[in-house]
Amino acid sequence: MATFRSYQTKGIILKQTKLGEFDKIVTVYTQEFGKLRAVAKGACRPKSKLGGNVEPLTYSLMFLAKGRNLDIITQSQTINGFLALKSDLWRMACGLYILELIDSFTVEGGENRPLFDLLLDILNQLSKPDSNETVLRYFELHLLHYLGYRPQLRRCVSCDSSLKPVVNFFSPSKGGLLCPHCNSGESHRYEQIETVSLKTTLPLSVGALKVLCLWQRCDYATAKRVKLKPELSRELEQVLHEYITYILQRELKSLTWLKELKRKIAACNLST
Repeated sequence: MATFRSYQTKGIILKQTKLGEFDKIVTVYTQEFGKLRAVAKGACRPKSKLGGNVEPLTYSLMFLAKGRNLDIITQSQTINGFLALKSDLWRMACGLYILELIDSFTVEGGENRPLFDLLLDILNQLSKPDSNETVLRYFELHLLHYLGYRPQLRRCVSCDSSLKPVVNFFSPSKGGLLCPHCNSGESHRYEQIETVSLKTTLPLSVGALKVLCLWQRCDYATAKRVKLKPELSRELEQVLHEYITYILQRELKSLTWLKELKRKIAACNLST
């Protein structure tokens, strides 16, 4: 008989897929092991003790046994179910987008404690009643940093000159800003990624650059105190989303849903 080595870890459930009639394959982002996939046996049964503890957007303490192909979750206890987040459609959509970002950017087995801490903190922040889109932009920017894609915002990525307080241009393919001189001839070109057409460079205003530079070096408590006008908020969203889409070479499904939900909420607000 095979002997399984048991262990425990704390993790945030990213997603789950059904395996057979009663089991689930659960993808978890953990403190010690980064991303892992494991089988939750019987989780689909109505009276399963595992079921609610292995749902996406749940922070759980899990006990696992080493398996031949995938490890097996033998027990799980919810530490934080983020109920306030799940009870609000907008915040839940934001949370699922954050989980898909983590899943899309990471591979199994790569420990990254700063990224885990960021994920847990941001889900807690998103659960608060005063949370807004700043939480998403802050998460995107620091996710990029912890995974080696930190955008260069202080010097031109082409000529290495210090950037002046004028409109500069963000290049997703170069991972940072181009000065107006180096951007000549770039701003009207497009690159096709699957069904998404991306500009090769995007203009970045002085105000947007100041916000991004601040957010790169501050904590979230400081970042959320920045008051953004709608135009500036849209500019930051576009720049970060185009950079993320370029890196992943696709647009995330949860982002499409988030954008559609945002449009519906805006339409409802206009009609009332």
